[in-house]
Amino acid sequence: MRSIILGVLLLAATGTAIEAQVGNILMGTTAPKKQGISDETLFREVIKELSSDEFGGRKPLSQHEGPVLEYIAGKFQEMGLEPAVGGSYLQKVPLLSVKTKLKNNQISLKGLKGKANLAYWDEAVVWSLRAEKNFKFTNADLVFAGFGINAPEFGWNDYEGLDVKGKVVVVLINDPGYYDEKLFKGKNMTYYGRWVYKFEEAGRQGAAAVLIIHDTAPASYDWSVVQNGRANDVLSLLSDTGNKELVPLQGWVTGDAAKKIFKTAGISYDESIAAAKKKGFKSIPLGLKSTFEFTNDAVVEESANVVGVLPGTTRKDECIIYSAHWDHFGVGKAIDGDSIYNGADDNASAVAALVVLARRFKELDERPERSIVFLSVTGEESGLMGSEYYARHPLFPLNKTVVNLNMDVWGDKPRTHDVVLGSPGDSETDRYLTEAAAAQGRYVSPAVSNTSGGYYRSDHFSFAKVGVPVVFAAGGSDYLDPEAVKAHNLHYNGKSTYHQPSDEYHDWWDVSGSLEDTYLFFGIGLRLANDGYFPKWSDSSPYKLIRESQK
Repeated sequence: MRSIILGVLLLAATGTAIEAQVGNILMGTTAPKKQGISDETLFREVIKELSSDEFGGRKPLSQHEGPVLEYIAGKFQEMGLEPAVGGSYLQKVPLLSVKTKLKNNQISLKGLKGKANLAYWDEAVVWSLRAEKNFKFTNADLVFAGFGINAPEFGWNDYEGLDVKGKVVVVLINDPGYYDEKLFKGKNMTYYGRWVYKFEEAGRQGAAAVLIIHDTAPASYDWSVVQNGRANDVLSLLSDTGNKELVPLQGWVTGDAAKKIFKTAGISYDESIAAAKKKGFKSIPLGLKSTFEFTNDAVVEESANVVGVLPGTTRKDECIIYSAHWDHFGVGKAIDGDSIYNGADDNASAVAALVVLARRFKELDERPERSIVFLSVTGEESGLMGSEYYARHPLFPLNKTVVNLNMDVWGDKPRTHDVVLGSPGDSETDRYLTEAAAAQGRYVSPAVSNTSGGYYRSDHFSFAKVGVPVVFAAGGSDYLDPEAVKAHNLHYNGKSTYHQPSDEYHDWWDVSGSLEDTYLFFGIGLRLANDGYFPKWSDSSPYKLIRESQK
């Protein structure tokens, strides 16, 4: 049965002499022709190199960025890709780098029940993305605005009848669907649940500051991840206004700090939080005054995306984009004596997959009709900066960009029977994924209870926002060998390495599933590179009209 499905897929994909070669690559049964080493060896070598201490955790704009860019560009050249940016592999990305200093390292509050201070780092982590140097807010009012969401399509507006200009807004993470599956999209977080959206909306409302209440479960990460992400300078793209449209101060507070806020206000924390989770919630003025002062040490510097291309034959002006971010957090707070956030899984592994894919495409007996673009972007960990910049300044016209296949956290993955599809039903790319997975003898299942909002947390979202269909998928948890996986997981002692110094490469990694997913993406991209079709968004997708407006 597998061979029948494979034959149907490949005939639909190419109808040429490369069918057998594509099929073998999908199944992982062919060796590369020229470089001599196996895909697994190449994959491991790139991960090990990029995540080594020598590259210092790959923080954009750090002293280590130049060597990182040089290494990736060198691998692209070695794999036979052409530079995509006027003879260079580097697309320069101007970033605003801001170091925010909060006076006295605290936010002061006063209310009906006295005074309180929120200590920076342990109770509150705050920063600014404004190019202005000095800010001072005296006796700014605090208001609890529920989830901080204005979503007319869901009949929800936490800002209705509320004037927050010059005020400090306190909001919950995630969206109401996390607590009531009848609301929004249930356990599948919408963009309204993301911290990025909450800051954006508060800026539109004219707030002076936003404080998100951290809660590990609905956030999908613990407080240390918040701290590690803002341990040093904070990066952003720079608008023509110097980011004046952004809320001046952004940040998080711990759950205990939030309780302190409500206690100082003389208002029940539990009752307020419970009310915010129900439709019809009215935002609550807290009767608190807050005073805080901070300075920004802001500079504009250039980072870069690395871009290589394999030009197509008959449709070279149309392209398929494979992407993976190269950045991580650099050197930060030491944990267990280690201060280098190496980012092996996140995301040296996916850059390694780009290199493997580049070699595979280059070695095809017949070059694809459409161009294949390999894009390694900067600033993902700071809010999808590099991919957003590319989407605003595309090297190939967006209406000629067929699809984006983005890879993120791609290492140490055992083989699985299943492929999990994020945001199912969004576009016709679902069909291409399903058929390529079937060619590998795998099945596709939709993501359920996706409380982390993964769709909005990686670089494919930057492409979706500008109308380019995306593939958002990876191997699931129906493992070929569950018992071996259990034994393998003992290496981690039940601890997550996400955004931690412990995200390091090890020879004991199982990358069989990583490579199988890489071959899966190869099959999808190759088929789209040769069938001449532009997948469409579904009628219910918010990106459909954006795509249609590009024609």
